[in-house]
Amino acid sequence: GQTEKYPVQDTGSPKDKEYQTEKVTLEIASINIRSLTSNSGLIQQPEDDDDSQGSTGGSLTVLKKSYTENGTCSLCTSRQPIISDLLNDEDLLYMMRIKLDPSHPTVKNWRNFANKWGMTYDELCFLEQKQQSPTLEFLLRNSDRTVEQLIDLCKLYQRADVEKMLLKWVETEWPKRGHGAYQNNF
Repeated sequence: GQTEKYPVQDTGSPKDKEYQTEKVTLEIASINIRSLTSNSGLIQQPEDDDDSQGSTGGSLTVLKKSYTENGTCSLCTSRQPIISDLLNDEDLLYMMRIKLDPSHPTVKNWRNFANKWGMTYDELCFLEQKQQSPTLEFLLRNSDRTVEQLIDLCKLYQRADVEKMLLKWVETEWPKRGHGAYQNNF
């Protein structure tokens, strides 16, 4: 087959295409990085780095740095405490159970909270029969909601006592936990 060997452009064109896709991927990559970090100037050409320390290492630390500074990293301070974080705090749980387990004719308790978050009447009755604290069960079932949502429920049902307790926990206990890094002392 002479045709294979014949034109010069033929060997050139796949290279061209290859080059273009490479360029596109690079552009996409840099766009991604740029949207991840606010200062686009920081990570432009990792290749210009001193090669002895390995360019990628350099750009990674820059990435990490700007992450923590912008607080976009999910494990940093900005992470909102969720209910499962509360479940790690025995003292707080104990206090919440004391406040929300008992049923008073006039005071809103765990049942109102659970009902508001979509638990059916049958489920409520079922939880009441269990040995486990119904407040705890309710929290476990909603463990992926934020503590803020729980505080909103307290406001809604005029449970300022519980609300204050939760706000205090968010202000004092939550920050101690290494910004929600899981340092459970088992």
